[in-house]
Amino acid sequence: MGKKRKSIEAEAATEVKNDDTAPERPKRTLLGFKNGDGDAKINAAEPVGFRNREKVLLTCSRRISFRYRHLMLNTVSLLPHCKKDNKVESKESKGAVLNELVEFSGCSSCLFFECRKGKDLYLWMAKCPTGPSVKFLVNAVHTMEELKLTGNHLKGSRPVITFSSNFGEKPHWQLLKEMILQIFSTPKDHRKSKPYHDHVFMFSIADDHIWFRNYQISCTASGAQKLDRMDLEKMTLVEV
Repeated sequence: MGKKRKSIEAEAATEVKNDDTAPERPKRTLLGFKNGDGDAKINAAEPVGFRNREKVLLTCSRRISFRYRHLMLNTVSLLPHCKKDNKVESKESKGAVLNELVEFSGCSSCLFFECRKGKDLYLWMAKCPTGPSVKFLVNAVHTMEELKLTGNHLKGSRPVITFSSNFGEKPHWQLLKEMILQIFSTPKDHRKSKPYHDHVFMFSIADDHIWFRNYQISCTASGAQKLDRMDLEKMTLVEV
């Protein structure tokens, strides 16, 4: 029998690599991260602009007539940032109940339609929970179904709110103007709103009454022709 060959084990030379040690992680403090020199870097957050988060709770009292109920539904269709709630009993403690409903709904304002004796309609407009609040007697009620005007704007679009010049004459008119502006203006970038304006809310004072009108912004030019910015001569207002 032949002799077994001796297996020659070849030893491969391995190069030892000197890995660079990772830099030490800076220590974290309440003001930020601290360098080795002892200087603390403060992570300054980017300034965040003001964002309007206005939400309006809209509800009514029990035993409300069908005409006033349709008026309330028309108001809901005009305000995409409102929340409709169940009916509330018209009692002396309705203020505390409305404040609780506004808090539970995550809103900051309230519109409450109160019907008395089946014929008188009162509108409560309030900033919750600390006020102020205003009570209106609603007259000359005309719903959208009754008028049947030619104006038509997209649902959820943001309105242009205008006021007559006599809103700045007395302090209580100025307060009402600010409340109406905060409640009826749709917040920018709201999830239910459209990013453009195609109608106008008009509030005017006549004979110590506040009159409200809604107009559609219509263009006389054809669809293929684009209007220049601020070209108001080719725009008209149509009643809605």
